[in-house]
Amino acid sequence: MRIDLHTHSNSSDGTASPSELVHAAVAAHLDVIALTDHDTYAGWEEAAGALSGISAPLALVRGVEMSCRSLEGISLHMLGLLVDPGHKALSEALEQSRDDRIPRMKAIIKKMQDEGFDISFSDVEAQLSDGATLGRPHLADALVAKGIVPDRDVAFRDFLHNDSRFYVGHFASDALDGVRLIKSAGGVAIFAHPGAAKRGSVVSPEFIAELADAGLDALEVDHRDHDEKTRKDLRALAAELGLLTTGSSDFHGTGKMNELGENLTSPHVWDQLHSRASGTPVIGNHS
Repeated sequence: MRIDLHTHSNSSDGTASPSELVHAAVAAHLDVIALTDHDTYAGWEEAAGALSGISAPLALVRGVEMSCRSLEGISLHMLGLLVDPGHKALSEALEQSRDDRIPRMKAIIKKMQDEGFDISFSDVEAQLSDGATLGRPHLADALVAKGIVPDRDVAFRDFLHNDSRFYVGHFASDALDGVRLIKSAGGVAIFAHPGAAKRGSVVSPEFIAELADAGLDALEVDHRDHDEKTRKDLRALAAELGLLTTGSSDFHGTGKMNELGENLTSPHVWDQLHSRASGTPVIGNHS
């Protein structure tokens, strides 16, 4: 089985609609795909509708990528798979994060304008799909559209990474609380790309141990942003802490080089994760 547990649609910062993502998953010969847009469930209904219209043996795992922050203020992302969308506290935390992204984006743009960049909030809005969660990738797309950079990767490398002089944070839940919220909503919690140092600072193994104590289920180990040493170190840490390990594409459509299925989760690990969830069911032919 080919299982990819981390993808994005244009309900956040991907370029494919949820329907297009489902069809792309079929074309990539995936058996299981998780839709995990940033801080939103907005794409769930469309993805489920697209799945009902195909005959291919594909299962859809509905999830979310939750913005979190460590006690030291380090930004990190927590995948919450199969959470109950009706869970009030989790939904409120996600909404607070979405609402804070607008003033945050305006502050980043102001910093760039102060250094002479020809970019405006309306330029960024033009890159948003209806109802999408606003994020830095939309600013990157606006910079591409204005001819300031050639692609998203260069935009992030030069201007939009977490340690950039233009960086401005937005509301993000305390990571320990984020894990607890995901678990209380019946989901499974996976720390996304925990060793992606090129994105900015990463948390310590000691903090990951605290996340494990809070109920963390797994570390996303096999990810494009992890080199071989990082993967080896994360596997050893996961074994020490009793955590599962996953692999995923973190697919964003044409916005990033990541390809669906380029990293995968083993069926054995997926079975364990699925057995721990009670929030919302898997739908499709491999459920």
